[in-house]
This record gives sequence, C-alpha cells and structure tokens, in this order.
Amino acid sequence: MDIELRHLRAYLALCEEANYTRAATRLHLSQPALTRTIQQLERLVDCRLVERTSRRFALTAEGAELLAHARRILADVDGVAAELRSRATLEIGFSWLLPDAWFAATRRRYEEHGGRITLRRVDDPLAALGERTVDIAIYRKETRLPRHLASRIIATERRVLAVANHSPLASAPHLSWSELADLPLVVNTVSGTTDAASWQPVDPDRAVITCTNFDEWIELVAADRGIGVVPDLARTRAPHPGVVYLDLPDAPPSYVYVAWRARPVPPRSVQRFLGAL
Repeated sequence: MDIELRHLRAYLALCEEANYTRAATRLHLSQPALTRTIQQLERLVDCRLVERTSRRFALTAEGAELLAHARRILADVDGVAAELRSRATLEIGFSWLLPDAWFAATRRRYEEHGGRITLRRVDDPLAALGERTVDIAIYRKETRLPRHLASRIIATERRVLAVANHSPLASAPHLSWSELADLPLVVNTVSGTTDAASWQPVDPDRAVITCTNFDEWIELVAADRGIGVVPDLARTRAPHPGVVYLDLPDAPPSYVYVAWRARPVPPRSVQRFLGAL
C-alpha cells in the first residue's frame, strides 16, 4: 500500500485538532477508524509520528516534518483541483430556441468563475442527458423523468398559434383556445409543447400529424397539413415565409425546464451551473 491523500488529510486534521475525538468528528469518521488510519500511515513511513507516552498531544520530530510536507502537498493538490474545476466545460443540450435573457444571464454568472459552456443541438435533450453526451438538458415537453434525473422550471412562455399563410385562419381577427380543439394538429412528438391532450376533453377523432423535430413541424404547418402551437419566442426567432403566428390570449402557458443527473451526486461544475440559475 502507498500513502494516499486520505492518510495525509486524516493526519493533518489530527495535528490541527490535537485530539483524536475532535479530529474524527471533523472527518466524519469513528475514532477507531481514525486511529487505524494514523497507524497505517506510521507503518507506511516506518516511523512513529505521534508521541505515545505524553499526556498531551505531541508530535515526534519525524511527525513534525511530515506535517509540514502534508500541508504543502494537500494545498498543492487542492489548488490544482480547484483550478481545473474552474475551467470545466459544461455541455448543454437543447432541441429548440433557448430563452434569450435567461441563458445570457446564466452563462455570464457561470463563466465569471472561469467555467465554460458549450451548446449542442439535439432532437431529444433528455435522451442525450441519459446517454451522458450532455451535462444539462433544456427542454419544454412536460414529461415524467426517471428517478436518477431531476429538473426545475426556468421560464414560463406564452403560446401562439402557427398556421399556413394561405389558411383562412391567418386573417381571423380573434381566436380562442377552445375554437382550436377539433382542428387538424401538427405535433412534434419529441420536443413539442402541445399535443392533442392539451385540450380537454380529448377529441378521439381529431386528425393529428406527427413529426420528431421543429424543422419538420414548421414545414408541415407551412404546407397547411394542420395548425401548430408553439411558444411565443418562435414569432421572432423562427420566422418562416409560409407561416403566420397569431396570438392566443387564453392559451395555457408552456414551461421551459432544465434537467440534470441527480444520482449519483452531480459534479461540481453541474452544481455551480444550478447555482447560477
């Protein structure tokens, strides 16, 4: 067995506390476990480090020498680890447009401490998170997550109606949510925010045209295969010459979620990102 950092950390705690009970409490160890660790360290260096006969805590000459080296070694290791963690690159997966103000502010707060964020556009951010190809997933489709993932809402968005520019609906002066309940509907089944179940009760005879990404969705809407409903952000960020976006004042809001792997305990870069939210 070689000397490990756990040996040096236990020894440093013991020297600073000058008491086995207090040092064990600080290290979240039992006193016998701490005693065994110190004894292992003494066997590894082949000399006594702590005086056994004194009624007060005292180090041998070799113990005092090791203490000085242990402090330097641990400070160096912790410093390097902190520097590397501060430069960690966090990969965020998203399938559609990011909320502008939220992302800019979060990125600034995270990168102020030296970290970096990269973006990856994927059709299914949650699947990419589960496959560990991204560290954070941004998504809008309400879904039940597996137990090892956690999420929180980061934004609320208004919904708007999307119709083909030659559809009679494109010139309608006012539209309500309930008026749309039986119209053919284009649904992005992977990352969309609206499907037939968004209207209650569900019309079992409603025509539903499905696709698996936003690009297919908007082309189907432009071809007048059905209506679509998306967050208001699409109006300015995803214009299309064949699509008109219309207000739906009484539409229920949609939400933007961030998800991460909560089990096992996420790395510090992910925890820092969650703090920056």
